Amino acid sequence: MQKKTPDYDNVFKTMKMKHKRLFVSVINDVFGKDYPSDIKVEVLPSEGYLTESETADGSKEIEEQISDFLIKIGSEVYLLECQSYDDGSIAIRIAEYAFIVARQFAKWDIGHATIPMPQFTVIYVKRTERTPRMTTITFTFPDGQSIDYKSDNVILDDLTKEYIIEKRLFPYIPFYIARYEGDISSEGAIDRAITDVTYFRDALIRLHQEKELSDGEMIDLMGLVNTIITHITNGNKNEERLVNIMGGTVIETESDRIKIKLIIELGQEDGLDDEAIIRRLQQKIIGLPLNKAETYLAEYGRQLV
Repeated sequence: MQKKTPDYDNVFKTMKMKHKRLFVSVINDVFGKDYPSDIKVEVLPSEGYLTESETADGSKEIEEQISDFLIKIGSEVYLLECQSYDDGSIAIRIAEYAFIVARQFAKWDIGHATIPMPQFTVIYVKRTERTPRMTTITFTFPDGQSIDYKSDNVILDDLTKEYIIEKRLFPYIPFYIARYEGDISSEGAIDRAITDVTYFRDALIRLHQEKELSDGEMIDLMGLVNTIITHITNGNKNEERLVNIMGGTVIETESDRIKIKLIIELGQEDGLDDEAIIRRLQQKIIGLPLNKAETYLAEYGRQLV
């Protein structure tokens, strides 16, 4: 079983909540659209969907699922699902999400309902030998009819850094480094990773200077790159070297420091050990490197004792 990667999920959800505008270029690239970057984007609610999942003993239970991104532009609805690995259930989840959102826009009369299914794609952060290039859901009917509901998947390992910048696919940038996970996590050679992270840093700075990215967008993208780096390195010798390329942490404001103090205080009140508090800090503060989290705990933890 592949390990769970909540940091990847948190990064995607952070971009969805804070920078939905950046996904317009992704929609354009995946679905062949030509929306302007300033078009109105509506994020549809996606929480609370119920689905069946199999437990270890083979029985089934109902659990809540959260779809990664339901976005409405004009009259069109798009479903973007971000995955680290194919877990075998993605097609079923897509079908469940699609029917639920389609129900919101269905048209019906006596004896007839029209249910418009959303366009969808699955974005794979990593590639394995099992990663499919297409997701297909086949609906079969009692009269023998069969209809395929399908879409090409996005496999980030296929995309070059130049293509990502050319097409302004900013939401992909934090995940790009995942293709070097083996070398980075094992403290192997990281020259290519350094070259690519440097390329993205310089491109983000340039596009910020050209007013294509706001202050917050640039800072958050850099911080999210560092979140993925700290997840992969897990404190090894490559972490500081890679994180420093993007300029270290983005924690600069007084409100951030107040938040950090509160997280540490609540962690100590809950009886968490230092390792658990540091893990909570990195989960709550996007882009916070391990060494900085340790520094904040040492500084603020003493004040709270």
